[in-house]
Amino acid sequence: MMKRLPTTLALSALPALFLWTLAVVPLWSMLGYGGRTLWHEMFTDAYYQHRLLWTVVQAACTVVLTWLLSLPCAWTLARLQFTGKTLILRLLMLPFIMPTLVAGMGVLALFGEHGLLWRGWQDTPALLLYGNLFFNLPVAVRSAYQGFLTVPAHRMAAAQTLGANAWRQFWHVELPVLRPWLAGAGCLIFLYCFSGFGLALLLGGRQYATVEVEIYQLIAYELDMEHAAVLVWLVLAITAGAGILNAWFGRQTKAAEWRPVAPKAPSSLHQYALLALTAALLLCCCALPLAAIAWQAVQAGSAWRILADSDTWTAVGNTLRFSGIALIGAAALGILHAAAARRSALFRSITFLPFMISPVCLTFGALLAYPQHAGSLHLLLALYILMAYPFVSKDVLSAWDALPRHYAAAARTNGANALQTAWHVLRPLLTPALRRGMTFAAATGIGEFAATLFLSRPEWQTLTTLIYEHLGKVGQENYHKAMVLTFVLMALAGTVFLCLDQKNGRDGYGQ
Repeated sequence: MMKRLPTTLALSALPALFLWTLAVVPLWSMLGYGGRTLWHEMFTDAYYQHRLLWTVVQAACTVVLTWLLSLPCAWTLARLQFTGKTLILRLLMLPFIMPTLVAGMGVLALFGEHGLLWRGWQDTPALLLYGNLFFNLPVAVRSAYQGFLTVPAHRMAAAQTLGANAWRQFWHVELPVLRPWLAGAGCLIFLYCFSGFGLALLLGGRQYATVEVEIYQLIAYELDMEHAAVLVWLVLAITAGAGILNAWFGRQTKAAEWRPVAPKAPSSLHQYALLALTAALLLCCCALPLAAIAWQAVQAGSAWRILADSDTWTAVGNTLRFSGIALIGAAALGILHAAAARRSALFRSITFLPFMISPVCLTFGALLAYPQHAGSLHLLLALYILMAYPFVSKDVLSAWDALPRHYAAAARTNGANALQTAWHVLRPLLTPALRRGMTFAAATGIGEFAATLFLSRPEWQTLTTLIYEHLGKVGQENYHKAMVLTFVLMALAGTVFLCLDQKNGRDGYGQ
């Protein structure tokens, strides 16, 4: 134990300092704002009650909708074997790679003022709910899919022997196994939707703005730190609760201990109907917004001249530069955090801490804690790294935990020291997980919007803030310019998506 302590301290020093500086200290700095009187005043104010109620309602509605829509999709993917299944499983990762601004622009391209399908929905709550489905339906589908794979084949066979039809098999055999998977996904989806910023800012409008958007408006337009701090603590409390519940339900899920049900080719009319329904749902909820962006960008005409502007290339350069720096920092911190979490239960417990704090809350706390660095590029880049590195640490830690212990023991028996074991044994085995985590970290940097909007200066403009700037200007030409820029951002994110490891296999999709 005494020999492990210095190593544990050395591994955890940099991640601990980073988390303390950019998460703990900023949160602590917000304690000095507000008070019982202000809390009571805000909670009894009809305006803030409406904001809070709508934020909860849209998040809860999204959870219910994703549950209902994901079950037939997940059953089809788990139980049926068909051409293109592997591709669909892979494409379910695509919404995670796409920036929130791309999703929001895709929804506007379909149902906004210049929408392709049904114009004039920009002032309704339907747009935000549809945008939420774009990101969160794949979460529920993948989680339910993993749950279906853990249902033992012998239980299903016993139910069939006893005369249970497909519905009774699902209700009495499969659903009890699925419940913790669905509950965990529901908590995660609620967390994402409750603390979401980009989609709510773009699609919610004034009437359907969420608490996160209200925090941004209080700070950016009114400089009202006290009311904003109260709302930040409210968001933190609710998202922390959702995160803790997600972790608890995650411990209730179990890997398949028995032979799972083997998928079969569809043979009945209702199975073909489920296959068609799955394809339609995934196309409408996940692919259609991206296709609408591409179509409107192609039709943009003279708006493509914006690619010749120096501001555009400055924004592209900043996006790539900031994302590259964030990727390097995220890889280093993520590996160190994963190594420390292997040795320390405390570090393992805070692996998901940055995920439970929204970018708006993090940025606001950093502004309060370090006002002298509000115009510093270093603070912005540090926030990029903070939001990106948990993707690396969680994937590397998960893969490391899954490795058999005798691999390292065999290397040491053959005379390898700790460094040789890490390089020749652990590195090749953990590289796929590291690559996967770095892919998501890069996507986070490319699509980062909240921190950049708070802290950005004109010379630090990225693609996301440039799109938002054009979208805020009057005129159809500016809308078309924003769509062209969104297409460029989508192409960058798609390039990152193509970097996903082709050899991750089925387990890669479930993580």
